[in-house]
Amino acid sequence: MLFAFLMIASLVDWVPSRWFSADPKSLDVLADTPVNCLLVESGQWSELFAAEAARRGIAVLGVIRPGVDPIEAARKAIALQLSGVVLEGSFDPAVSARVRNMLSDSRIAYVELSTRAKLRFDSRDPILGTYQGVWPGVQVQAGGETKAAPSGAPWIDTNTGFLRFARASTDSTIWIANGPPAGSTFLLERYLQAVGDAAMTGARWVISLDEDFNKRLLAADPAAVKDWKQIARHLRYFENHKDWRTLRARGSLALVEDSNSGALLSGGILDMIAVKHTPVRPVPNPLLSEARLAGSRLAVNVDPSSLDDRQKDILKAYTRAGGTLLTGPPGWKFPAVKDDAITLEKQDLDKLDEIWKELNSLTGRRNLGARLFNVSSMLSNLQETLDGKQVVLQLVNYSDFPVENIAIHILGTYHHAKLYRPDGAPLDLALYEVEEGMGVDIEKMGTLATLVLD
Repeated sequence: MLFAFLMIASLVDWVPSRWFSADPKSLDVLADTPVNCLLVESGQWSELFAAEAARRGIAVLGVIRPGVDPIEAARKAIALQLSGVVLEGSFDPAVSARVRNMLSDSRIAYVELSTRAKLRFDSRDPILGTYQGVWPGVQVQAGGETKAAPSGAPWIDTNTGFLRFARASTDSTIWIANGPPAGSTFLLERYLQAVGDAAMTGARWVISLDEDFNKRLLAADPAAVKDWKQIARHLRYFENHKDWRTLRARGSLALVEDSNSGALLSGGILDMIAVKHTPVRPVPNPLLSEARLAGSRLAVNVDPSSLDDRQKDILKAYTRAGGTLLTGPPGWKFPAVKDDAITLEKQDLDKLDEIWKELNSLTGRRNLGARLFNVSSMLSNLQETLDGKQVVLQLVNYSDFPVENIAIHILGTYHHAKLYRPDGAPLDLALYEVEEGMGVDIEKMGTLATLVLD
């Protein structure tokens, strides 16, 4: 129990992965990786496995799903001396509270992986998580052609819009525990994209391998072990730079939205903006303030009907002070978000497309923090330190091949630029002046890279 208590104290540093073996020898796979937390299904719960994991400094969380008595399952997890419990799925709030209290009394961890719609950003839980997510990557249609987004760029399936909103809504660590589509196998690059899709926002993806990959890895297949080491290297890349998770969004565009106005769904207005590499700062309705809008020149109010009088007054003051405000279509209210929904309905996407077209005409070729060129298969996230002296641009490539000759124009004046990569030493890059600030070129990058300017 002492180990469990110490692990709870550091659970925000857990690097989680799903695990489908009760064999203590399977833990050898985790050697020299940053993975230190395993989500184990009830069929693999084992006191022997948990004890060996504890000896290695690895937390074991028992997954409890709907269909079993969660109270009895929690008692079993306590008896087996697991490090904690994960309630994954939709549970009665009263039952969840009973499980939480039981585990608190036993000083072992409690984590909920709920639907997106049931995330409680005001809970102050160290970890907030959901099992709902899209599988990241460039979307290819049945004929092999790349699907186009409203912006004209390739459609990228991503969770980053939702995750950026979540990160703006809470100080809790965010876990997204979606897995690859059942019955499919994927190249290594798709797993690296899933790691980056979460990490570029400061969230963590709960590692989940397809069935074939998992079997080959546990059987010590050399190719699977090699790919696993690459995944671990990319995980360690972000763990070696934990300060990036504390950065705040940078940019001159603010997006005012809420859980009830599409912020929890993928493929919405924030994702449309992100595909154009326009830096944007999500501003959750409950946290809307003059301070949150400070420094922005343009704000988008997705669903005006969702604001209360105080929030409306803040936006009125914003426009009186010279800010430009773009609102949703007249008379349109964002429909109620279904509990099991993670993407927009087509009719809602069509409405948001109207906002997107007007926003795109307003922004045009303006630099609202950064402009990127030759990055059609990529997404980026522009952030800064609290004092604003250092700017960090996270880059994720969603194609399965490297991207070359990337040009980036950043607003402001900087003296040093360094490119960090999971597979190599940092590179010092040359800065040059452009009309809108400073420019820097990246010759080539794989799946993940981070540009740091100061």
